[in-house]
Amino acid sequence: MAIFRTNPITPGQRFKALNRADVARGRPQNSLTRTHGNGSSGRNCYGRITVRRRGGGHKRMLRVIDYRRNKLGIPARVSAIEYDPNRSARLALLVYADGEKHYIPAPEGLSVGAVVINLDGAKKPDDFSVGMSLPLSLVPAAMPIHCIEMLPGRGAQLVRVAGGAAQLLAVESGRATIKLPSGEVRYVDARCRATLGSLGNAEHNQRSLGKAGRNRWLGLRPRVRGVVMNPVDHPMGGGEGKSSGGGHPVSPWGQLAKGLPTRKKSKNRNTMILVRRDGKKVKKG
Repeated sequence: MAIFRTNPITPGQRFKALNRADVARGRPQNSLTRTHGNGSSGRNCYGRITVRRRGGGHKRMLRVIDYRRNKLGIPARVSAIEYDPNRSARLALLVYADGEKHYIPAPEGLSVGAVVINLDGAKKPDDFSVGMSLPLSLVPAAMPIHCIEMLPGRGAQLVRVAGGAAQLLAVESGRATIKLPSGEVRYVDARCRATLGSLGNAEHNQRSLGKAGRNRWLGLRPRVRGVVMNPVDHPMGGGEGKSSGGGHPVSPWGQLAKGLPTRKKSKNRNTMILVRRDGKKVKKG
């Protein structure tokens, strides 16, 4: 898949660069879609804004995605590669031999007409193809994987972004050691399932929307810098000329905006991390 540009016959097309040339046209499967609700525009149940700079945007339908891949031993044919407005990765529509249809995130190299299968942990397969789902205990070392479970049977929670791929380093004593795209190295139960290959649409971060209106279609509102506000509106506002008050960058409520760790040290999953994303090894004991 490649980024393509159009002949700029309007100002909004001058810098537009998109990558939707390879997706199927038409509506998604009705049986695999759900309504998205009325949209909260970043507001909670009391009507107060808890997530800023959201609102408007096109209506979207939620696609029901099979993250568990628990339909075992039945081959499925890829019927279409579709666009999903709710995520950066593409979706592959699978049609199983018994007629059941499921959506999965489409890996790189999976094309229409290909056959994929979800394996159990009974025996190791003879060949490993892109899109195959199987337990980590059966995955060959150093093979790229995505859509990884954190607990057996819970469904994929790791590496679901476009172009994402983790690497299986080793499997020992019922635990698999994987390296995530962020650089973090962690343990995962070897019974957890993963999908072979890397996710497609890797050029997603190279697209250019071309105009501010396209951001509004996505439900993203403009962002105003705190340094250009008045002191009554932001701690970094006010002053003569371009001034930020001389203090550390903070939010409108005084919360430090940079360099403050946000992950709780009391999380029980911290014990499964060997190397953090910043390259620092975690001390055990």
